[in-house]
Amino acid sequence: MMTRFHPATGPLRATAAGLTAALLLSACGADVQTSADARTVTVPRCGEEVEYSTPQRAVMYEGGSADKMFVLGLTDHVHGYVMPPANPPVTESPWASEYAKVEFLSDDLLNRELVVDAGADFVVAGWNSGFSDARGITPQILDGLGIQSFMHSESCFNYPGFPQRITPFEGLYTDLERLGSIFGVEAKAAEVVGGMRERVDAARAAAPAERLPVFLYDSGTDQPFTAGRQVPPTDIITFAGGRNIFGEMDARWTQVSWEAVVEGRPEVIIILDYADKPAQEKIDFLKNFPATKSLPAVVNDRFFVLDYNEGISGPRNIDGLEKFAEYLRGVRS
Repeated sequence: MMTRFHPATGPLRATAAGLTAALLLSACGADVQTSADARTVTVPRCGEEVEYSTPQRAVMYEGGSADKMFVLGLTDHVHGYVMPPANPPVTESPWASEYAKVEFLSDDLLNRELVVDAGADFVVAGWNSGFSDARGITPQILDGLGIQSFMHSESCFNYPGFPQRITPFEGLYTDLERLGSIFGVEAKAAEVVGGMRERVDAARAAAPAERLPVFLYDSGTDQPFTAGRQVPPTDIITFAGGRNIFGEMDARWTQVSWEAVVEGRPEVIIILDYADKPAQEKIDFLKNFPATKSLPAVVNDRFFVLDYNEGISGPRNIDGLEKFAEYLRGVRS
């Protein structure tokens, strides 16, 4: 089954404003196609073939979504972004100047009313991280409203029916290539993905053969929340030369027991740093919590802070990998 979109605004027309936008995008490194006729392309969305027309008022949820657009030079196609409290300030982003050019829509969770009020024709988010049955904003609901949507490929693991399974970094590359197709900037996407693959290959080549056990601590006191196989931190840990003690769990972000953490005896603990849950508070908890204060990583003060946007699907995953690989080399020296 294929979903087709016919935006309420009608077909894309070549106007003076449209040509100006194309020139601006070219200056940003992306040559977006424009023509007298509406341009459409068929791209998979979590296993479903979807026919897209070129979006003009995209709404992004969280930093990873916006960063994927900005790294492809597509700022002029972004209307605005929704940034929940967990996300660090956009002023700290490598694309801070691009965030400044678009509208900040909300610091709340993504919802249908917000998207409709923004006049969005395209929404980018993850499944259960933005899109949600419980909150009434799903790709199917947006389809019915004539609003196009795009889901992060790595989040398709949680999508009903599991129509697509892809490893996290490959999911990042896939998203950039698919966005490149939707916006007609395939060459830019290939360039960006090629550069990312080179950086990942370099990190992997320098990784030691002996892999230290690593625990990622997201949050939680009664039970810790951590990273399973299907989220970017597991690829970061593996490619840097570590071993995620929960990396065999066929899950994304998941709860485990403190007993399981103790059994894993991590030599390094990665702290996922939220804007509203500072890393130091989590470190202090682990140093004082009876179940964890004797772990090798805690005793040796081996904590690595991973920025929130380096841990969710987005271009900054590569930065997180390089930083953690450097940290591991220091631990072993």
